[in-house]
Order: sequence, then C-alpha cells, then structure tokens
Amino acid sequence: MPGYVSADAVRPWRSLTLVTIAHALNHSQVAIYPLVYLALIEEWGVTVPAIALLTAVDSLVSGGTQLTFSALTRRFSRRTIMGWGNVILGGFMAAQALTSSLIPFAAFGLVSRAGASQQHPLANGLIAEQVPLHRRGISIATHVAGGNLGSVIVPLIGAWLIAGVGWGWTLVLFGVPPALIGISLLFLIRETGEDRRAALLAGSLGDAFWIVLRDRELWLLLGASLLGASARGLGILNVFVPLYLSVVLGVDDTTVALMLTVLLAGSVPAPVVAGWLSDKLGRKRVIAGTYLGGAAGLALLLLVGSDPVGLWIAVALLGAFAFVESPQLQALVADVARPALRDATFSVYFTLAFGVGALWAALFGAITGTLGDADGLPVVFLVMAVSSVAAALLLRPLRVEERIAAVRAEEIRRR
Repeated sequence: MPGYVSADAVRPWRSLTLVTIAHALNHSQVAIYPLVYLALIEEWGVTVPAIALLTAVDSLVSGGTQLTFSALTRRFSRRTIMGWGNVILGGFMAAQALTSSLIPFAAFGLVSRAGASQQHPLANGLIAEQVPLHRRGISIATHVAGGNLGSVIVPLIGAWLIAGVGWGWTLVLFGVPPALIGISLLFLIRETGEDRRAALLAGSLGDAFWIVLRDRELWLLLGASLLGASARGLGILNVFVPLYLSVVLGVDDTTVALMLTVLLAGSVPAPVVAGWLSDKLGRKRVIAGTYLGGAAGLALLLLVGSDPVGLWIAVALLGAFAFVESPQLQALVADVARPALRDATFSVYFTLAFGVGALWAALFGAITGTLGDADGLPVVFLVMAVSSVAAALLLRPLRVEERIAAVRAEEIRRR
C-alpha cells in the first residue's frame, strides 16, 4: 500500500515518543481552558452552568468525531490523520484569540477539539500494532502519562501567561506547538499498514462494528468507563475542582493554580506505575483499586471543608488515583481487540467512553444551575464518588484477563 513500509523499517519507540509528545500538547489544550474560563467569568460574565455546558458540548463533539476514524483509517494512514488533526487543533485554538464573545469562542473551540479527537483512538491503535502484548500496559500508560505531563506544567505557566499577556495570546502560544508536532508526525512516523490490510480483508466497516458491539467484555469495560468518567481527571476534575475551590470555598487564584498543579502532578507517575503493575498483576485489580481510591479522595474533599491541610491532602489523593483507570482500560481494550477490528474497537470505545461520558459535565451543570454553586458543587462530588464505587463493582464479572493470559504466555514462550 502507498505510504507504508516493511516491518523492519518501523521504529516503535520513535512512534511512541512522537505520539506521546503530541499527547502532551493535546492535554495542554485541555488543561489551559479551566484557567481561561476563570478569566472569561471575570471579563465576559460567563456563568458556571454555561461553562459546564460548553465542556459537555466540546467533549461530545470530540467523542463523536472519534467514531469516524475507523472509516478514515481504511483510506488513510494513522500518521496522516494524526498529523493534520494536530494542525487543526493548534490553528483553531490560536484563532480563539480573535473572538470577543462566547459563541464564536465556542465555535472555534469545537473545531479545535474535533482536530484533537484523533489522538486517543489512533495513537492507541498505533501502539497496539507496533508494541508486543507484554509491554503494552506500560507503553500505553507512558503515552497517557506523557500526555498528562503536558497538563501538569500548564496551570502555573498558564496562570502566569494569562496574568501577563492575557488569555488570547496565551491560547496562541499554546496553539502553535500542536501544529508543529502535527507536521513532524507526517514526516517521521512509519507504519506497515498491517491493521489496515486485516480490516479490509475481514469485511465491511458495518460488519466490524456489528462484531465489536456484540462483545460482552467490551460492554462491561464501557460500562465501567462511563461510570468512572464522572470523576475523570481531565475534562471533569480539572474543571470542577478549581470551580469548587474558587467559587464555593473562596480560595485565592494563586492557591487554586497550585492545587490544580498538585492534582495534575499525579497524572504523570501514577499511570506509569499502574501500567507496570498491570503488566505483572493484571489490569482488573489495578483499575478497581483506583476507582475506590478516587472515591476516597472525593469524600475527603467534601469532609474537610475549607481546612487548608485537609484540602491539600484530598487534592493529592485525587491526583494519585484519578488518572490511572483510563489508560489501563485502554490497555484492556487493546488486549482484546483483534488487528482486523482494532480501529473499529477503539473508535466505538472512545466515542462512548469520552463522548457519552461527557454527559456527566452536562448533568453537573444542570445540578449547579438548579441548586446554585454553593449547594450544587458538593452534590456533584458526591455523585462522582458513588459512580466510582459502582464502576469498581461493574468490573467484577469481567473475564477478559483469562484470555489475555494465554496470549501473554505464548509471547513469553516465543521469546
């Protein structure tokens, strides 16, 4: 196939490095918006329910777009889609600096998020194709942790830039690097096209979706992911925790930025450690433990009130657990998806997990709109904690790891 190379010419660790850098820049986009929203509240008088609705719509667009990639990868290489997607991400993010009201700001943001949506399904598909099963957990965790690193450095830098040059120029400065990495992906990644050939030989895209949607194990994973999405680190907690600290507890902006940095700091080492553990001990136990740990952090956040020490402990606890389940669920999906169904499986999974999961933000916006910020935001965190416990319970009947063990044993035997 044009644009593809032999297996000997593929460099899996170069691919992993490049998509991880792209992931970091993708996450920097997500992480800067909560601080920009605080600026828009002051400058434009935007309300908390409006921000919650905007967050939900952004996630729905991003999630819905992911369903299209199973079709696009039958026509184009993953690196082509990812490269141009990052150019769109960065270009329209920078274009938001030209807006002066919420509607055009939101419109440019939606296009930018659509460009960003390629990252999860295509990067995971690329890693699953090029990295062996026994290294897949830590490889996908590294990809996720690298993305989270982009989030960690944003709050302090972003707050400093917004205070110094304004939110508009800040979005420009954060928009240029994704466009540049997109160009790098186009020229530096190599692919064999193995998954694409297998998908075309296996039948139509409709057939692939039908097989995927009949997989009981995938639906259990999706159910856990949808429940866990209520307290997902990026897109939910990084939006609602700053709002709770600032609007309800009256914490000053500098401390909010510091606490957000601590919250996001756990997103780098925690997934890598969990990925290593899941390759050794199994993913199900690791994921269930993180759901319960995250629920404990949410409960503590509510119980400590405005006590500074208690708040720091709660935020640190959330940082340790809130970013772990998603990469390990992704690794489980990669484990169970056959090459012919890999892109279709990831498209379905990420569309539902991140698209439908985005309805949590809309629900939380409705709660705060009905009860008010002071009463509504604590209810939001209570719902998050209960949903996390329910997600852990939903994993109990999952039997996918028995199938994975046989494949892993065969790989080890061959080595």
